[in-house]
Amino acid sequence: MAIYEIVKFPDPILTTPARAIEKVTPNVLRVLNNMYETMKFANGIGLAAPQVNILKRITVVDVEDGKGRLDLINPVILEGRDEEIGPDGCLSIPGLFGDTPRYRWIRVQMWNAKGEVVEFEETDFRARCIQHEIDHLDGILFTSRAVRLYREEAQPNSPGRKKKNV
Repeated sequence: MAIYEIVKFPDPILTTPARAIEKVTPNVLRVLNNMYETMKFANGIGLAAPQVNILKRITVVDVEDGKGRLDLINPVILEGRDEEIGPDGCLSIPGLFGDTPRYRWIRVQMWNAKGEVVEFEETDFRARCIQHEIDHLDGILFTSRAVRLYREEAQPNSPGRKKKNV
């Protein structure tokens, strides 16, 4: 497996919408595996392909909640409910966080590793992370949604604690 270089803001690829995957191939699955390794290496919980200079609609999430890794291919949020404001951070914008509105409950449609269209529901922090990553695929950064931005050292309720980045 390979560790990719993570693209940093203000690289324009981060605000460029990604293109759909046409077919799930061994290469797509290899890229997802490499993205997962890159995300873990960087102490992250989510990583979208544009963050590693690949303009394709794939992302990987693992918020360490016991549910494990989630690979999303061509994901779309079909429905969301119960918006709340909570923390967002990003591997592409190190040290900056934001209080960002996200849905607490979402219904998502995506392709699985076999190329089959599947739907699932997710809640709470895992739902927040999925929304953040899908935003990356649409060329949207959390900084454009945040109601308040702050530096890592000013992050509320976490003195001396290193926050994981989406």
